Amino acid sequence: MFAQSQGGQTIDVEVVSDEQHSQIDSLFQPLTEVELAEKQRLEAIVIGAVWAAGKALQQLRDQKLYRDTHTSFERYCREQFGHSRQKSDYLIVGANIYENLTTNRCEILPTTEFQVRPLGVLETKDQVVAWGKAVEIANGKVPTHRIVKQVVREMTRDEKDNPFELGEVVGIMSLDNPDLKGKNGCWAIVTGLSKNTCDLQTWDTELEGVEIEFLQELEYTEEDCQTIQKLHGRISRLQKGSELEGTAKGVLRLLGKIERPYLTPLEEEMLKLVEKVYG
Repeated sequence: MFAQSQGGQTIDVEVVSDEQHSQIDSLFQPLTEVELAEKQRLEAIVIGAVWAAGKALQQLRDQKLYRDTHTSFERYCREQFGHSRQKSDYLIVGANIYENLTTNRCEILPTTEFQVRPLGVLETKDQVVAWGKAVEIANGKVPTHRIVKQVVREMTRDEKDNPFELGEVVGIMSLDNPDLKGKNGCWAIVTGLSKNTCDLQTWDTELEGVEIEFLQELEYTEEDCQTIQKLHGRISRLQKGSELEGTAKGVLRLLGKIERPYLTPLEEEMLKLVEKVYG
């Protein structure tokens, strides 16, 4: 560790030794050529299953093949597959986008639905263009959701248009907005969209028509957003039960302002205790 001066400020710089590099490298074990080929074959099966699932869901939905056991596709998805109608819609759209990219002979193809989700707002020809730009930005590799989203944003909006997505987790910056009093720093799930506003679900309240200038992008992954959605579900169940004491409410309020997509061990134990008492 040594100090380096930069622009009048002192920055601590840590030098990583060859020995430390060796320790990091030793965490991984090399594969033989046969093992590597098998890994790639199995990965291709998993990736292909995502797109096959989307096409299968589309047929189930369009042909109403769920009607012998369920009255709605939404309930069918929830009870049969354990996920929401929205998740099914994402898979269906993603499979169609993947098919479009393969039809247009894109060399670099997506490996997850989440990577192509932002392309869903574009026409098919524009999807190919946007994906190509995203691949270029990613230096010829599969681009992340964030890169694709930025490309789509540049192609479809001016700076005042809504950059958020349904299901995305955002941060609230109340600033001087009296309608957001007490919500500064809270996470919120986007439940509705218009050109310049979002409907939100916080840990304890539904907010309608919040202007995007009061919202902050947290850049959470799909898994991160699902984690926060599950946390909201746990909090919501407690609020619908018996009357909570002030201490219990304080715990939930604290969890409604966490600035990361996970609970610390202590926070998890606190929530479990409240669930044990009021569950």
